[in-house]
Amino acid sequence: MAASIMAGATFMLSTEQRDQFQRDGYLVVPGFKTMDEITRLRQRAGEIVNEFDPGQGRSIFTTRDQTTATDEYFLRSDNTIRCFFEEEAFGADGQLRQEKALSINKIGHALHDLDPVFAAFSRDAKLAAVARDLGLSDPKVWQSMYIFKQPGIGGEVRWHQDATFFETTPISVTTFWFALEDATIENGCLWVEPGGHRGPLRERFVRHGDAIKMETLDTMPWPDDSTAVPLEAKAGSLVCFHGLLPHYSAPNRSPVSRHAYTLHATDGATVYSPQNWIQRDASFPVRGFD
Repeated sequence: MAASIMAGATFMLSTEQRDQFQRDGYLVVPGFKTMDEITRLRQRAGEIVNEFDPGQGRSIFTTRDQTTATDEYFLRSDNTIRCFFEEEAFGADGQLRQEKALSINKIGHALHDLDPVFAAFSRDAKLAAVARDLGLSDPKVWQSMYIFKQPGIGGEVRWHQDATFFETTPISVTTFWFALEDATIENGCLWVEPGGHRGPLRERFVRHGDAIKMETLDTMPWPDDSTAVPLEAKAGSLVCFHGLLPHYSAPNRSPVSRHAYTLHATDGATVYSPQNWIQRDASFPVRGFD
C-alpha cells in the first residue's frame, strides 16, 4: 500500500489508496495518530470511566438483539456521554466480576462534541482531508465511540453495516476507526468482506420517539470464512470503511485489551433520514472535522 503524503499542513491520500477504498470498501492508513495523541485520549477515557457511577445506569451493550436490548439509557446517550458495560461484566449475583475499569464495553456517543480532549483528537485537518479524499464533500460527524474490547470478556460485534444506523439518500456514511492499541486476530480485530460495499443495505435501525425497530431490507447472507479477511492494525493506524461494508469483530478471549475510537460521518450534501436514531437541531448542530 502506498504511503500517505503529508507536507506541512497538507495531507493527501495517494491515488492507490483512493482506488483501494473504491475497490475494496476500506483502507488502512498506518501511523495516522501519534503515541502522544493516543496517550491523551486513553487517559481521558480512563478518567471518564473512573468518574462514572454504575448506579446512574447499568446498561449493557450488545449487538445480539439491539431492538430488545435498547433501553432509555441507551437512547438518551445519542447527544451526551455515557458508559456501557460488557455483556459478560456481571456474575449470576448481579455484581461485577472484575473492577469497573475492566468491565466497560464503550463510552458514547457525543464525545467528539462534548469533551475537549476527544474534540481535539476528532477535529483534525488531516482527518478532514482524508474525508474529502474519500468523497465526503461536506462531512457531518454524528457519532463517536471509545471501545475497550476488554481482555477475556470483550464482546462480539455481529456482522453489520454502519449505513443501517446512519441512512442517507444516497448512502454516504463513512467510518473512521482508530487503533489505540495493536488490533490482532487474538484480541478481536475487525473482519471485513472486501468489495462487500457493492452489495445491498440489509437492515435499517429505525427510531420513532422512544420506539425503535430493526427493519430487514434484504436477505442477502452475511459473509463467512470464505470471503472475510481480518484487518489487523498497529496502534496509531486509521481504518476507513464505506457505510455498506459488512464488518464484524469476534469476542476478545485474550489477556490483552483492544482499545479503539471510532467516528461516523455522513455527507451534508445528502439527505439524512429523520428516522435515524441520532438527530440534531439548531440547539446542538452537527459539525464536521474542521
